[in-house]
Amino acid sequence: MRTDKAAPTLRTRLTLRPGDNGTKKLQAKYGHRLLAVRYRYDHDNQRRLKTIELIEEELPWAAPTAHNAPAPDAPAHIRIAFGELELRQAVKAAGARWDNNRKLWVLPYRHVDALGLGARIVKTGSI
Repeated sequence: MRTDKAAPTLRTRLTLRPGDNGTKKLQAKYGHRLLAVRYRYDHDNQRRLKTIELIEEELPWAAPTAHNAPAPDAPAHIRIAFGELELRQAVKAAGARWDNNRKLWVLPYRHVDALGLGARIVKTGSI
């Protein structure tokens, strides 16, 4: 425990990830719990400190939904190019239907993340 009143001014000069040179022994010691190894320099006391970042506890967690997130059954309008046959079959299998007026696929939002289609959503006001 530190007894001096002022905390040292530390400057991080190097951050290593598990598997990088300089982390092998620590990775062998801590396994998958090791997240990072940092070399910090205390200029006031002329010292180099090696610090590690570890996972202390791991619990299941669900991301909170945004207040403005659409309902799971709300329609998402998805743009799929004519030649993307496999993707088109995947959205059809998930229950999508073709909107001929807008030339877009309509799919319930609950399937958008599972199929990785978030970047393909077309805002209905921009059609």
